[in-house]
Amino acid sequence: MACRAKVVGQVERVDGESLSYAEFVRRFMAPNRPVVLTGLTSSWRAHKDWTLSGSGDLRRPNLGFFTQNFPSSLVQVDDCSSSDFTDQKRLEMSMQEFIDHWVGGPHCGSSDGDRDGSLLYLKDWHFVKEYPDYIAYTTPTFFVDDWLNMYLDSHPIHRDSDIANHKNEINCSDYRFVYMGAKGTWTPLHADVFRSYSWSANVCGQKQWLFLPPSQSHCIFDRNMRSSVYNLHDVSEKQFPEFKWLECIQEQNEIIFVPSGWYHQVHNLEDTISINHNWCNAYNLHWVWNLLYEDYKVAKEYIEDIRDICDDFEGLCQRNLAANTGMNFYDFFVFIVRFALANVVELYHLQQPEVATLSTETAHHLVYNLMSIRNVASKMTTTEAFTTENRLCSVSEDNRSAFSNIKQILEEESFRRLSMTLSKAYDHIDRGQRSLKSSISYRKGCSSVICLKSDCNVVDYITSLVDEICGPEDLTRLIDSALSHG
Repeated sequence: MACRAKVVGQVERVDGESLSYAEFVRRFMAPNRPVVLTGLTSSWRAHKDWTLSGSGDLRRPNLGFFTQNFPSSLVQVDDCSSSDFTDQKRLEMSMQEFIDHWVGGPHCGSSDGDRDGSLLYLKDWHFVKEYPDYIAYTTPTFFVDDWLNMYLDSHPIHRDSDIANHKNEINCSDYRFVYMGAKGTWTPLHADVFRSYSWSANVCGQKQWLFLPPSQSHCIFDRNMRSSVYNLHDVSEKQFPEFKWLECIQEQNEIIFVPSGWYHQVHNLEDTISINHNWCNAYNLHWVWNLLYEDYKVAKEYIEDIRDICDDFEGLCQRNLAANTGMNFYDFFVFIVRFALANVVELYHLQQPEVATLSTETAHHLVYNLMSIRNVASKMTTTEAFTTENRLCSVSEDNRSAFSNIKQILEEESFRRLSMTLSKAYDHIDRGQRSLKSSISYRKGCSSVICLKSDCNVVDYITSLVDEICGPEDLTRLIDSALSHG
């Protein structure tokens, strides 16, 4: 499908097997640049189970496997032929119903699956959460430093009952997805949730990606800063002369890294199955905060006229932010407090003389993580949400207890799971291993895989730095103290 807007370049393609983690960070993650990685998916079980032989070396979806093994799974399906404001109309159906629709199309699933005029695309299937014992794939090393999914594996994104019980499509159990769509299905122009990174692997099929760099993203908004472009193929270079797009044709077995804030539109050029993760870490944490802050300003402005008659105006702003964006300031603060503590735990152990496997690279990584968190926390100190008054009336007891009592946090099973998973990820990166062990075990009193003491005193060490966190300024003080002891 030809793009009528101006395409000025192609996304770089790199052999993933010959690329080191440090090179990936330096060339792509830190500078926020997209890349296609090859050679990383050949051992995945998904290739054997989910696909059948096609033309030549190409594979095609094994739809019968899904109806045989997962027929009752409820999946979210977008009708690509029907728009709903700035997105496609979303439906819910069973896997069996989706496959029946696909194969019932005029081309029996080999062309466009377009029965009754609708073109259906299965999106956002939480396959890993639904079938944890079926290991369809292994996350490549480049993407294991995934704070978002680490957190959601052991923590709720919301703790306030009036938010947590709200059925919000964005508020979900994880951000690991399977997508399935016939030739012709597509995803409209968008930037990813939370302005996270994403990676997308084609198990089979072929996709066209069109990317707009963040420096050009202002081009798609109207004077009211509302997105004015739904389908790039309806846009001409004459209409939007400033558009400068990158294009990529992604083949089967290739993985594309989508950086933060890059608007993109995706078309399935063949029947396609893909695996997709949204994720964040220290390198794009500021993107997450910037989105929350901008969306907060919009939410606040929208209800500013009721400030004087509202008992808890800030609390209402935060509830609206959570409903619209999927997270609010207090959710995010709990998130960064716990990752700060997990990084301090790991840095503490790397600094112990009995740890013979000391990695200078890992230590630099942990320091960078803490500095990134500190940078965001310092910006949060000036927000209305964290004034003394609003801490008392707008922060729920559930949220306050989740970030304030450091000793209690360090002894929680959920935090220990988070800390251990982070520790395993960095150990994996440092050793250059190809897969992470799924089991989690740790010594009593500690949550680091490199701890060699049966009587580890990391809890006493951290609480000696700061014993309570009441707001962002206390978090910056904790990080400063931890780094100064290093």
